[in-house]
Parts: sequence; structure tokens; C-alpha cells
Amino acid sequence: MKPLSECRLYAFVDQTSLRGRAPDEVARQLCRGGTDLIQLRAKQSSLEEISRMARAILPITRASAVGLVINDHFSIAREVGAEFCHLGQEDFFGAGYSHISQLSSPCRARTKRRRVDPQLRIGLSTHAPEQARRALDAAADYLAIGPVYATGTKPNAKPVTLDYVRWAAANVSIPWFAIGGINLDNVEEVVAAGARRICVVSAILNSDDIAATCRRFRDRLGK
Repeated sequence: MKPLSECRLYAFVDQTSLRGRAPDEVARQLCRGGTDLIQLRAKQSSLEEISRMARAILPITRASAVGLVINDHFSIAREVGAEFCHLGQEDFFGAGYSHISQLSSPCRARTKRRRVDPQLRIGLSTHAPEQARRALDAAADYLAIGPVYATGTKPNAKPVTLDYVRWAAANVSIPWFAIGGINLDNVEEVVAAGARRICVVSAILNSDDIAATCRRFRDRLGK
């Protein structure tokens, strides 16, 4: 896959938006549309089901040089050989971790200063500058900045607005992705606020032509 710094479009295989489509087929359409990363998010599935879906998707993403991100489950990401795992604030800091290296082994004490599995990179969700600073101190590989707008994917989450996007553009030096309620009607104002990378869930998965919608987002992101 291309370097994370060059990734622009981050799409999802979200269990709640499959609309009867097979996860691997959705992944195939996302790859055809030119996404750079695909996150598998299946919060209502068992660990066995998530692992099975990941194993079906991984050959598709690998063939297209697209990075696969496993949501929530570090052990599954490592087990199947995914390139990334994405964790929320509660999944990481709420679970008692303070540095990414602590995830790499059941024995945290032995991994405080090194990462046992350097190939698996970690993204962290952030919703405010103080959370972003903490995630940077924890050595996250990328940050999610949002939700920028209200989103049905996380209806109880308060929008951070474009102000947080502007703050991230001025203060975050590692790759970061604006996320939350981004669609073809508002993506240009997100880019104008300083975002070079975006995550899109519903606006792509709810479309009738996933690949074509991906391409339209890529066009809006520019070069």
C-alpha cells in the first residue's frame, strides 16, 4: 500500500450499512473506486465473525494495495495480518493504556519502549485538542478528527465542527483524517478548513454505486 502520509480517502465496510451486500463485495467496490484505506467495523458481530470477514476482505485489499483497518480488535488485526487497528478513546485510554507499545504484548512491562509487532499500526479517535495531544503522546500512527458534523453512525456524538478541523490542520503533524457526516455536499468546506484526508461511511455505503461515489470523493479531494 502507499505510505500513510499519501492516503487521502478512508472508506468503510460497516456492518450496519451493508444492505444485504457481502462484506467482501463491498470491499471490492471500494477498491475499484480508489479508496486508500478500508476499515472493517462490525460492532454487532462475534469475534469469530469479524475474523472471518477480515480474512475474506484482506486478499481483496492486498491485491489493490489498499490498507485494511480492523476496528476495536487489536488481537484480530494482528492475527489476520491487517495493516492497521483503529481504537476509540475508551478502547485505548479507558482500558488503561497510555502508549501504543503497550498493545503489542499481553505483558505490558516488557513492551514499554518498543513495539513487538511494528507492522501493525494504530489509529486513535479524537474529539478535542486535548485528546489529540494525548493521542500524539501515545505515539498513534494516525488520528481521526471528528465527528465534524452530526452523523447517524454515531447519533449521540456531539459534532466538533470545522473549528477542530482547523485546529488539527495547524497543530497535528502526523496523518489525520476528518470524519463524521462528510458527504459530497460538504466535503469541499472540510477540505477548505485544512483537511487533506477524510473518512466517509454513510455517503459511500448508502449510494447505489459505491465505486463511482468513491471516485467522486477523490475528485473533490484534488491531487
